[in-house]
Amino acid sequence: MLLSSKPTARPGPQQSAWLPCGLITKWLTLAAWLAITVIAFPLAGKLSGVVEHNPAAELPRGAESTRVVQLADRFPDGEVAPGILVYVRDSGLTAADRAKVEVDRRAVASLAVGQVPAATRSDDGRALMITVPLRDDDGLSDAAKQVRSQADRGLPPGLQTRLTGPAGAALDTGDIFDRFDVKLLLVTLAVVILVLLVTYRSPVLWLLPLLSAFIALQVTNAVVYLLAAHAGMFVAPGAASILTVLVFGVGTDYALLLLARYREELRRHPDRHVAMAAAMRRAVPAIAASAATVCLGLLCLLAADMGFNYALGPVGALAIGGGLAVMITLLPALLAIFGRWVFWPRIPRYGTYGEQGTHRDEGADGGAGSSGTRGGRRVSVWGRVGARIGRRPRLVWIGSALALGLLALGALGIRTGLDDAHIATTTPGSVLGQRLLTAHYPAGQSRPVQVIADAHAAPQVTATLRTVPGVAKIGAARASADGRQVKTDVVLSDSTDSRAAAATVDRIRSSVHKIPGTLVGGSAATALDRARAQAHDRRVVIPLVLVVVLAVLMLLLRALVAPLLLVATVILSYLAALGGGWLLFNHVFGFPAVDVQVALIGFLFLMALGVDYNIFLVSRIREEAARIGHRDGVLRGLTVTGGVISSAGLVLAATFGALAVLPLTMMVEIGVMVALGVLLDTFLVRSVVVPALALDVGRRFWWPGRLARTEAPARTEAPARTEARARAPG
Repeated sequence: MLLSSKPTARPGPQQSAWLPCGLITKWLTLAAWLAITVIAFPLAGKLSGVVEHNPAAELPRGAESTRVVQLADRFPDGEVAPGILVYVRDSGLTAADRAKVEVDRRAVASLAVGQVPAATRSDDGRALMITVPLRDDDGLSDAAKQVRSQADRGLPPGLQTRLTGPAGAALDTGDIFDRFDVKLLLVTLAVVILVLLVTYRSPVLWLLPLLSAFIALQVTNAVVYLLAAHAGMFVAPGAASILTVLVFGVGTDYALLLLARYREELRRHPDRHVAMAAAMRRAVPAIAASAATVCLGLLCLLAADMGFNYALGPVGALAIGGGLAVMITLLPALLAIFGRWVFWPRIPRYGTYGEQGTHRDEGADGGAGSSGTRGGRRVSVWGRVGARIGRRPRLVWIGSALALGLLALGALGIRTGLDDAHIATTTPGSVLGQRLLTAHYPAGQSRPVQVIADAHAAPQVTATLRTVPGVAKIGAARASADGRQVKTDVVLSDSTDSRAAAATVDRIRSSVHKIPGTLVGGSAATALDRARAQAHDRRVVIPLVLVVVLAVLMLLLRALVAPLLLVATVILSYLAALGGGWLLFNHVFGFPAVDVQVALIGFLFLMALGVDYNIFLVSRIREEAARIGHRDGVLRGLTVTGGVISSAGLVLAATFGALAVLPLTMMVEIGVMVALGVLLDTFLVRSVVVPALALDVGRRFWWPGRLARTEAPARTEAPARTEARARAPG
C-alpha cells in the first residue's frame, strides 16, 4: 500500500491531552456539555415566549411611520389592534342577518377596549362591518380567536363572515408559526439524517453530528432567550425558524468537515486521540475562519435601518457561534470516546492511506460519490473532475461563468414588494376578509393612514387633507391623554398595499409637513417606509459585507488575488441564484413578486455561506500547494475536499429548502433562493470555477504571498509498505 512520501510520526496520546479529545479531557468535555444541556433545555423552551410582536421594533428604525407607532400609547386607543368583522350576503342582508350581527357585537364587547360601535352598513346594502378594538398585547391572538369563534357561531345560511384588520392578521400569523415551527424542525432533522446516511453509509455515525447539532440548537435558543428576557435583545417573529436552519445547516457542515479530516488522520495515526488532535489542528482553523466570516457578515446587519434586519444579525451570529462551539468541542470528544467503530462498516484503518488521497475501502471524497480505478488504485470522482479541469482551465471557467451569467439575466425582470394577498402561500382568513371589505367599502377602510399633529393645528390638518387626491374619508380628530396632540384616521380610496396608496401617502406627507410637528403613519405609510429602508440597507449592508469578507479572506490566505477572485465568484453565484430564484418564483410557484427583504437576506447568507466553502477548499489547496506545488496542490485540494464539501452543500441546501414548509412567502423565497445558490456554489462555482481559475492564474493566485514567489518541490511517492501496520488499536 502506497503511503505519503514522509513517514508519519507516531506521537503518543499525551500530545492531545489539552484538547477536548484527550484521554481525560474527552470525559471532562462530555460532562461539561451534559451540565450545560441540562441547564439550557428548559430555558430553550421559553424562547417563543420572548418573541416580540411589537410593531415598532420590527419597523424601519427612525422612520416617520415608526415614530407614529411609538406615539400610539399617548392616545386612548394607542394600545389597540382593531379586529374588523365583515358580514356579506350577495343577495342583500336580511333581518336575521342584522340580528346576528347585533348579537355578535354585544357578545364581543367584553373582549374590547372601550365600546364596540354600531355596525356600519355598506352603500350597496350587502355588507355590515363591526370594528372591535382589542388590546394589542400578548393576549391579542387569543382575544381575536374568541371574536372569530363568536362570528362563526350560528350564522344564518348564506351569510359570509370573516375577521380581518390588524387583529385578524396577527391571529393568522400566530397560527402559522404555532403549527409550522415543529414541522420545520422535523423536516430539517429528516433531511440532515438522510444526507448523513447517504454520505457515510453508516447506521451509527450520523447520530453524533445530529446529537451535537440538537444540543447546539438548545444551547443557542437558551442564550437567545436569556438575552431577550434580561438584556432587551429583540427577537422577531420568524427569527426562531431561521435560527433552527442556521444551527442545523452550518453546524452539520462543520461536523462533516471535521469528520472528513478525522477520517484521513485515522489512516495516518494508530491512536484515535492523536488522529483527532491532528484533525483539529488542521481543520479547526478553517472552520473557525469560516464561522468568523459568517458571524461578521451577519453582524453587518447592525448597520441596517429595517428593524427585522437589525434584529436578525445578533440572533444569526449566536446561531453560528453555538454551532461552532459544539462542533469543535463536544463532537471531537464524542468521536474520541466511541472510537473507530462508529464509521462501521467502512472503518478507516491505520496505514491504508494511498496515493493522491485514495485508499483501499473508498474514494478520497470521504464517502460521497463513486470511484473509478486507475493503475490498480481507486480514484475518486473529484480526482477525475480535477483532471478534466486541468486540461483546459481557462475554457472551463469562462464557460461556467457565462452559464451563471445567463442565469443571472433572469433577475432583470424581477418585481419586488408583495401585496397583502400574497404574504402567505395559503389564503388566510384575514386576507379573505380584506377582499370582502374592499368589495363593499373604501379599499383602505381596515387600515387607515394615521396623521398625528399638535392639537392647535387640528383644523388646519383636516382642511389640508381634504385637498389631497386619493383620500376617501377623514375621521374625527382624537386628542392624546395630555391634550397636546391629536390623531386623525384617513381612509384611502386605494388598497393600503397598492402603489397608488403609496403615492397618496407621499402626497399627504408633502401637504401636511408644511404644518410643523405633523407625522404620517399607518399601514400604507409603513409599507412605503419599509421599501425605502430595505433599499437603504441594500446600499449600505451589501458593500459592508463585501469589505468584511474580503478582509477575512486576505488575512486567512495572506494574499490579495485569491480573495478578490473568490469574492467575485460568490457575487456571480448570488446573481445567478437571484435570477434563477425569480424564474422559479414567477413561473413555478406563481408568486407575483419577491418580498423586499429577500434580496438582502439572500445576499447575506449566500455571500457568507458561499465563502464558507471557498475557505474550506482554498485553505486545503494552500496547504497542499506549500507541500507539493501549485498545480498539484489545486488538484489534490479538490480531490480530498470535493466529496465532503458537496455533502455539506447538500445538507445546507436541504435545511434552507426546509423553509418552504412554512406558508409564508418571504420564508419560502429565502429558503428556495439560498438553497439554489448553495447548490450552484457547491457543484459549479466551488468545484469547477474556483479550481479552474486557480490553475489558469497559476502561482499569481497567491500574490503577493510567499507561494506566489516560490514553488514547492515536486512530490515523490514512498515505496510500498507491508500490511503489518494496517491495523492498529485506537
